[in-house]
Amino acid sequence: MLDLAGQLHEWIEEGREFAVATVVAVGGSAPRPPGAALAVCADGTVIGSVSGGCVEGAVYDLCLHALQEGETLVERFGYSDEDAFAVGLTCGGTIDVMITPYDAGRTAPATALSAAARGEPVALARVARGPADLLGRAVLVRPDGSHEGGLGGTPDLDRTAISQARALLDTGRTGTVELSEDGSHCPGGLTLLVESAVPPPRMIVFGAIDFAAALVRAGKLLGHHVTVCDARPVFATRARFPDADEIVVDWPHRYLRATETDGRTVLCVLTHDAKFDVPLLTEALRLPVAYVGAMGSRRTHQDRNRRLREAGVGEHELARLRSPIGLDLGARTPEETAVSIAAEIVAARRGGTGLPLTGSGTPIHRTEQLPQAV
Repeated sequence: MLDLAGQLHEWIEEGREFAVATVVAVGGSAPRPPGAALAVCADGTVIGSVSGGCVEGAVYDLCLHALQEGETLVERFGYSDEDAFAVGLTCGGTIDVMITPYDAGRTAPATALSAAARGEPVALARVARGPADLLGRAVLVRPDGSHEGGLGGTPDLDRTAISQARALLDTGRTGTVELSEDGSHCPGGLTLLVESAVPPPRMIVFGAIDFAAALVRAGKLLGHHVTVCDARPVFATRARFPDADEIVVDWPHRYLRATETDGRTVLCVLTHDAKFDVPLLTEALRLPVAYVGAMGSRRTHQDRNRRLREAGVGEHELARLRSPIGLDLGARTPEETAVSIAAEIVAARRGGTGLPLTGSGTPIHRTEQLPQAV
């Protein structure tokens, strides 16, 4: 639901009533993950998607029904053997969808939507499975642990829900958590859907070259906040990188040392020059970031590794370096190379192999392992 925050916040500000259908569980080869949402305004306007088209019509009707009845319900959609194009998922998976009517009176969801629309980090935990009187109940959690709303059960249930939501918010992830009704961590009578809204992850591209311009566009397509950094002011210009969010003229290692990074940050080193690469990668490989890749031939890679070892970089740190950068797509042009780098970033984030799906037998949609609060 929080991925629709901008439009839903406007509807709340305008005093409109609407219903939101949210994917709360998936099984098999489902097209959208938990948290994917479709919303229907009382005037019939629809935004979002829960299945990529398979069951949108049926979900739309359920949203209208929820608006009329004012009740939260959960519906399961799966593959239909009799008619693959009936109300079901032709991909063979199943999805559970929770449909909840909303108005300005639901303060925790309204506050969460408002915060997410402003780009503030926030998590919203909702009861997706449990007693009927708790279904759809919500609590909002901020990074500092402050919260709003509640699930309506025991105080221990709220405390556990807040702890779990904060753990997922810290990593910027959305997922489900199984709890008992008394709030213990043992899987039992409750399933919480925790949605996290966080600022977009950073991609920092070092080296203001033609390949960087194409990679900036690919990074924006993946949803990153993209920064281009180069020590040469004649190359690091807005005219050359109109799609970048930021352009920084500074020595790459000095900028990296001073700027903010986190576990979702992607670092792409395209400078292809030892005087830039070695001090930069010495800093980069010691940071807890998601991805560090460096451009260059295999000979350049070997020479760079030698220089990095001489600079004190250990083997464990060197093992994190993806070089030569990108997947083997046979890329030649800047645009093709950008696709190969973007593909490797996605594979690293999602646990993909980078192999063709044809004949591989690997799952198309992987299930992420979610962190547990302690």
